[in-house]
Amino acid sequence: MEELFELRTCLEQGRYIDAMALLGEMEEMSKDDKINKIRSFLVVLLLHLIKKDAQKRTTRSWEVSIRNAVREISQINKRRKAGGHYLKKEELRETVQEAYEPALDNAALEAFEGHYSESELAEMVDEEKIRKEALQLILEGQAKTKRN
Repeated sequence: MEELFELRTCLEQGRYIDAMALLGEMEEMSKDDKINKIRSFLVVLLLHLIKKDAQKRTTRSWEVSIRNAVREISQINKRRKAGGHYLKKEELRETVQEAYEPALDNAALEAFEGHYSESELAEMVDEEKIRKEALQLILEGQAKTKRN
């Protein structure tokens, strides 16, 4: 909110270069917020994909969580007025990579009733396959969002 007040002041005083710098800063803050929200939902998505892979089974609630996470990521990543997405495919891939470790940590607490450590669980799953599946689900979700 402080940035908006400062922007207004810059515009009223004719300090357009300062105003443009503030706009750039505000855009970056907005994108960072989007990335943080996407990362949070990615942790949930990856958590359930890891559990599915490790335990070689799924539950209805895991599937619902996966669908909800994909839906939320697709909505958050969608640029409403400008069209397109905030994070392109490569940026999404990087964000999936960043979210994997916290997801694995959470999965270690939940899978097999928490009997395995993070490193033990990591040996039981195919990280690359899980990351690719997560990215594919997101890209498919974005395609659905685009059509709607």
